[in-house]
This record gives sequence, C-alpha cells and structure tokens, in this order.
Amino acid sequence: MSEIKLTAFSPGSGCGCKISPKDLEEILSGAGAFTAPFEELLVGNDSRDDAAVYDIGGGQAIISTTDFFTPIVNDPFQFGQIASVNAISDVYAMGGEPLMAIGLLGWPLKKLSNDIAKQVVAGARSVCAEVGIPLAGGHSIDISEPIFGLAVTGRVAVDQLKRNDTAQPGAKLFLSKPIGVGILTTAEKKGLVLPQHTTTAVESMTRLNSIGAEFGKMAVVQAMTDVTGFGLLGHLGEMCAGSKVNARIEAAKVPTIDELDFYLEKGSTPGGTDRNWASYGHQVGPISERGKKILCDPQTSGGLLTAVAPEGVDEFLKVAKEAGLELTSFGEILPRGADETGAFIQVVE
Repeated sequence: MSEIKLTAFSPGSGCGCKISPKDLEEILSGAGAFTAPFEELLVGNDSRDDAAVYDIGGGQAIISTTDFFTPIVNDPFQFGQIASVNAISDVYAMGGEPLMAIGLLGWPLKKLSNDIAKQVVAGARSVCAEVGIPLAGGHSIDISEPIFGLAVTGRVAVDQLKRNDTAQPGAKLFLSKPIGVGILTTAEKKGLVLPQHTTTAVESMTRLNSIGAEFGKMAVVQAMTDVTGFGLLGHLGEMCAGSKVNARIEAAKVPTIDELDFYLEKGSTPGGTDRNWASYGHQVGPISERGKKILCDPQTSGGLLTAVAPEGVDEFLKVAKEAGLELTSFGEILPRGADETGAFIQVVE
C-alpha cells in the first residue's frame, strides 16, 4: 500500500483541477436564470461566493456548500483530511459555523483497493471530529480516477453573514495563510522539495479556517472569501468585481511560503497557474513573470482573504493574534476605476 502514489491517478491535483474561471463563467452564463425570485436565498451563484445561504427566519440562515477534487498528496488519510478541511472552509468563509457533512467519493475499484478508500474516509472523519460535526452520510461511485470531498451544511446569524462582494474603499486586505501550496506540491511530484519543507504544504492544507466564525462576528470585517484554485489574484478579482471596487496590493507583503524562488527556478509551476492568468489576466495591471506565478498559484485549502475597515484593523489583529495568527496588511481596496486596459487590480512589486 505504501507504494501506491495517489497523485499518479490525478490529471490535476487538489483545487488545481478546478475548471478555469473563464470556462466556469461561460458554463454558468448558459445555464439559465431562475424563473421565479427566491427572496430567502441571500447568496446564490451570481456573486461567485463560497457557499449558498438561505434565510430560515428568526435572524438565522443555513449555509450550503460542496467541494471535491482529485488527490494532491499520496497519503490517503491526508488526502481525506485536506479535502475535508477545504470543503468546510467555505462555511467559515461566510462567517458561519459548520453543522454536518456528507461525503462524496469517486473510487476506481479496479485500480485502488477498498482499504485505501477506507483511509481517505478515516481522514475525513478525523477532521469532522476536530470540528465537532458528524460525517452523516454521503454518496459513492466507481469511476476512473479517485475523487473525494464533502457537502457541508452550516449556520450563520444573518447580521453576521460575510460575503465576497461587500468590500468598501479604504479597507485593508489580509490573508490568513501563506500562498505557494500549488508550487510546493508540484515540486513534491518532481522530487525537489527541500528537507525543511517536507511537511509545510500538508500542515497548511490541513489547518482549519475556523477563525472565520470569529471574523463573522466582527462588523469591521466588510468582506471575506477563501483563496483556493483561482489563486490570490483570482479570488481578489471576484471580490473587486462583486463589490465594484479596485485593489492595490504590495507583492512583497503578501504572505508566502519560504524559498518559492528556488522552486520556480526548477520549473515547479502548476498548469493551473497559466489557466488562471488566461482567465483573468486582463483584470490585472503590469506584473512580472515571477509575480504572476506566485499570485496566480492555485491554492488548495488556502487562507481567508479579508477586507477590513481601516478603523477596525487593531481590533481585527487582536482577534487574529488570540487565535495564533500574526497577520500583516498587504493591500487596500480603492474606489472603482480602470486604466486604459480595463485592469482594476494594481500590483506593486
């Protein structure tokens, strides 16, 4: 069993196998609109947010989301953990608390044993136990490549709901996890990972974004989303587009995994990076090739991107520090405008 490499069965790894933003937009645009209004649906797919949110009355709402992907690591238990943390993150990104999860398993029974699948599910159960929710059921199919994820139900007070389309000019930008996971996992496939980084990616991808439930209680947190397969620039672009604002970021202040330049020099750039840039590069002002490879790097189970009112930064940082997070602002939300190219994200390098 130790000789099995799950990533060998992945045409794309983790959130890097997501359909590109451009293709997804085309698919959704042709899917048709609702024929009747749903007043209780507070968040649907029109804002490209992390989850759907439905008002159930009494000031409470239900959060519903799902996420699944092909293996990004070879260890099946860790694969189950990462896929689960990633899916549950969508609830935290809305400022909510998870209630329960159900599993989604696609398994190539003729290629991989039931015992390996059992370890994947065990990894998911361990995460659900850590969160304090049941893995209450699920669905499985026999398919050509291994796939795993969760559908997660959560709850949130309506007045604490955080969206990705409510950022306002002047807000400061923060990210709760360093980026570079896509670069590092690509390096692992090539056998290039430095000794000091052998556990870095897994530790990041299995760390829960539970701080999102606390950020949800803070009025100074104007907007929030998690950074996954579209990379930092992609998810920031969704925030800007939905909020009708611009953004300026300082690349040197973006939290990143150490020594990414070493891996970039070795050619450890995931294919999803170029797909991401092809989808939204027109939204971004002048940027170096290095900046593009880092800021468009597809993340799996990435951190929370938050837009915080300037007068609330000290309060926000105090809450983050109490949770063990040392955060630094790397950018700012600006009023809507565009240069002659139509770009609305400026990268200062």
